[in-house]
Amino acid sequence: MRPAMLDRIPEFPFHRLRALLDGVVPPADADPLALSIGEPRHPPPPMIARVLEDQAGLWNRYPPIDGTPEFRRAVAGWLRRRYGLDAVDEDSHVLCSAGSRESLYLAAALAVSEFEGGPEPLALIPNPHYHVYAGAAVMAGAEPRFLPATEDTGFLPDLSALDAETLERTVIAYLCTPANPQGAVAGLDYLAAWVRLARDHGFLLAVDECYAEIYCGRPPPGALQAAAPGFENVLAFHSLSKRSSAAGLRSGFVAGDAALAAKFKHLRSYGGASLPMPVMAASAALWGDEDHVEQNRVLYRAKFDLAADMLDGRYGFYRPAGGFFLWLRVGDGEAAARRLWGEAGLRVMPGAYMAAEDGGLNPGAPYIRLALVDDTDTLGEALNRLVKVLR
Repeated sequence: MRPAMLDRIPEFPFHRLRALLDGVVPPADADPLALSIGEPRHPPPPMIARVLEDQAGLWNRYPPIDGTPEFRRAVAGWLRRRYGLDAVDEDSHVLCSAGSRESLYLAAALAVSEFEGGPEPLALIPNPHYHVYAGAAVMAGAEPRFLPATEDTGFLPDLSALDAETLERTVIAYLCTPANPQGAVAGLDYLAAWVRLARDHGFLLAVDECYAEIYCGRPPPGALQAAAPGFENVLAFHSLSKRSSAAGLRSGFVAGDAALAAKFKHLRSYGGASLPMPVMAASAALWGDEDHVEQNRVLYRAKFDLAADMLDGRYGFYRPAGGFFLWLRVGDGEAAARRLWGEAGLRVMPGAYMAAEDGGLNPGAPYIRLALVDDTDTLGEALNRLVKVLR
């Protein structure tokens, strides 16, 4: 353990939020409402309980680190249906993972292990971003290089701003689409441009697509679509947490470049968590079913409709193309978060905690992030409180 490396990682966002609100007492007559964490609260599909019960005899088995053949087959079938990836092979392109956070974290170690020396390797990270990317980069021995992903750039990094020296030092580039927290969706041409850069400069393009099944319009394209028919230099990361409201399963997968997948399997054999056999069976059933996913989307669309009715014209509200977050401009996100908790019992995430300071500025500082995970009645109450406090 090297404490100096840990010291370079920003404090975990939810720890920072607890510290920010420590000592702030919400009103006694307001039931606390938490829109700070992206934990789905829709009922999980009943098939999970049924399959776990049916497969209960397998709890005594050590599971394979890369997933059962049935699991990988179900994932490959979904990738073919969802993205038209006829070339995907369950035995060489697909790996099981314990959700997406574990594999996104390990991806940096995989990328740095391939680095052949020279200046300190770089990890390109959109800013704002999911906090795991930066921690993974630092602990793997790469320097995080934050790329502005603000309203000016369409909430996605501007590839034209990347210079040759930066690209030559890059070992991994993280991208999230639909983006957390802004909800921006990367188009197929944009993804293809990233794929070309990754191949031209020999880095891993790690694309976090865990919100890919929550959208209001057209289905977001995927990185493997842009990379097909070969998937060289590209890995996509998916999870059942959001798609199936099954965060507690801790079930996901990694898919893409066959050579990288083989090395990832080797790495995960030492540092990854195997999914229990009954959990993999339930996961395979979920990847094979679309009805519950469409029902999820209907519920989320209703919540975005409600938010649009209540917030349109306020706080820079826009309807995101994907995901289930609102990214609201309130002037000072930390001050707004303290006021909302102290005056209304409403817990939200300051945008600064979803971004890194770069050049003396934190692009998330004027924002708060709200997760639209509750039912519409609860959400309506939460937004009413927000408007009353921040009017």
